[in-house]
Amino acid sequence: MARVIAIDGPSGAGKSSVSRRVGERLGFLHVDSGALYRIMTWQCLENGVDTSLSDAVAAFAEKVKIECVPEAGRIQYLVKGEEPGDRIRTPEINAHASPVATVKAVRDRVTAILRSLVAFGDLVVEGRDITTAVFPDSPARFYLTASADVRAARRQKEEVEKGIADQSAEAVKASLLARDKIDSSRKYAPLRKADGAVEIDSSNLTLDQVVETVIAALPPDWRGES
Repeated sequence: MARVIAIDGPSGAGKSSVSRRVGERLGFLHVDSGALYRIMTWQCLENGVDTSLSDAVAAFAEKVKIECVPEAGRIQYLVKGEEPGDRIRTPEINAHASPVATVKAVRDRVTAILRSLVAFGDLVVEGRDITTAVFPDSPARFYLTASADVRAARRQKEEVEKGIADQSAEAVKASLLARDKIDSSRKYAPLRKADGAVEIDSSNLTLDQVVETVIAALPPDWRGES
């Protein structure tokens, strides 16, 4: 049976970098669950769906076709045969993603997709409800966090490096905090630390230190030890 390392936490906590590195170390496929919600949001906006209308979003979500392909150590998502790339990483998508993600039909659809990915093998899955709703029975569950200032600085640096935005640190922080509030207060599958999950505050840790902390907390046989 496929093994799943589940990593939750707010935006900018370092989930993507840590998950990719852990996947590379252990030979697990990296799964970015947030990209699925961003794709749903992107497609809503591309097709003129009002993201503030949950019924309209729910109806449209059933029509979005997403192909999942294991590629170079990760699960690649294709829409109409094309990978969305940075089109789903813009401030506009950020602003609409949380409302879309609060819609139960969207979360149910994404959860079903994520659970189906175990057919491809061992996974390291990052998101906001992976430890609580998607894979709550995994013996390897983590909650990665960091201070708001650190998270904002990381996200701003990422946006500038990718050339997808040039917001001030204050604007990025405000956006992160607004999304935190929506994600943690939504009715269905809110962002929270799962009971039994290992919490890691990465504010003052290097990427390598966080990765080592995650790997050290895994079941011994997952690390290749008897």
